[in-house]
Amino acid sequence: MKAFAMLCKVETRLFIRDFFSCFFTLVFPLLMLVLFGGIFGNMPIYEGAAMNMMDVSVPAYTVMVIGVTGLMSLPLTLSGYQEKKIYKRFDASPAGKRNVMLAQVVINLIMTLIGIAILLIAGRLFYDIQIKGDFIAICVCLFISITSLFSMGFLFSAIGQDSKTTTLLCYLCYFIMLFLSGATMPDMMFPDAIKRISDLLPMSYAVDLMQGVFAGDTLVMHQRELIILGIVAFVCITIGAAIYKRKDWT
Repeated sequence: MKAFAMLCKVETRLFIRDFFSCFFTLVFPLLMLVLFGGIFGNMPIYEGAAMNMMDVSVPAYTVMVIGVTGLMSLPLTLSGYQEKKIYKRFDASPAGKRNVMLAQVVINLIMTLIGIAILLIAGRLFYDIQIKGDFIAICVCLFISITSLFSMGFLFSAIGQDSKTTTLLCYLCYFIMLFLSGATMPDMMFPDAIKRISDLLPMSYAVDLMQGVFAGDTLVMHQRELIILGIVAFVCITIGAAIYKRKDWT
């Protein structure tokens, strides 16, 4: 445990030194909150709507945070370490490459939760957002969403033959889902053609799930989203693990 704690400490420092990961996990969602909050305020989404703009946007931004760590930071770190033969060196030490990979997952998870916490605190202080959902239900949905998007990043790192391929896969997937899933602006503002594309993206279901439970919906009301995200996680982890077993670590 002491060795693993040291690995986590090192990975934390590396994460903080990585401007892209640190900025887009901890700062960018907050800037989005302030930007759209400054434009729309926490006014109703449309006249007569029961939900306010920031009450809908903040849960969506939590998925944005998960996407940064799960689809960008984690897979690019995994791919970079493999390409630089870092795992091979750790495999020859008592730490082992599995502990290094696990430490990366743990640190990205912790940073995800920190980013979400900053977002929620800012939303509450600046715009008095209302969180009506049950705490346990929100935690369950966060876990499912994190597992699903992290598993996709894991699969991309397994598929990519090098850092360039993995980076291309991650960038395409992340930015397409970021702007078409409702993570940046409510999907109810999308035209029908964009909504049809949005329905094909896993992140869209994470956004719908988080918005629902934040608004007070029960888990039963979102069985479809939970099942789809669970299937995505299972398929990506299974295929990714199978590919990783065949990888050449030398």
